[in-house]
Amino acid sequence: MPLITRISRLFKADFNAVLDNIEEPELVLRQAVREMEDELVGDQQQVKWLSHEMSELDARREELAQKICRLDGELDLCFDSGKDDLARSLVKRKLEAQHFEQSIADRCEKTAQHLDDMRERIAERSSILESMRDKAELFRGPGDESTVQGAGGDWLGHAGRITDAEIEIALLREKQQRSES
Repeated sequence: MPLITRISRLFKADFNAVLDNIEEPELVLRQAVREMEDELVGDQQQVKWLSHEMSELDARREELAQKICRLDGELDLCFDSGKDDLARSLVKRKLEAQHFEQSIADRCEKTAQHLDDMRERIAERSSILESMRDKAELFRGPGDESTVQGAGGDWLGHAGRITDAEIEIALLREKQQRSES
């Protein structure tokens, strides 16, 4: 029985290794980075659209405020002249303008909240994307667009690429950590 179990484990291990090589983690990672970039571009376009909508809503609110101000002047004239029937129609127009202004204000508030949410989402996604790009860089060689194949790549060769400046900075950090302890 133990022989069959061993053979079964060996088969499963080899099968998993084959699947790992088929998947090519570097390609999956690059695809994930591309998808995240596309999502980020879509979010940025939506922010531009929302910003444009906000400016249009603000312009419309300004127009309505000016209209209400003109209606107030016309109402003063009507009341001074004793034209209550004409004032009634102006009051109706003023009320309509005020209701429309309030609905635009509500819409502005919702749009501003959505815009803030989108900006926060973009910041989060940008951070995640930068992290994914850093991970993708681990698969690449220095100055080389080709990638290291799988986890069994030439990681020992990577150790030779550490610069003297990196060593000095790491040394200073180590000294600082030990002096704080």
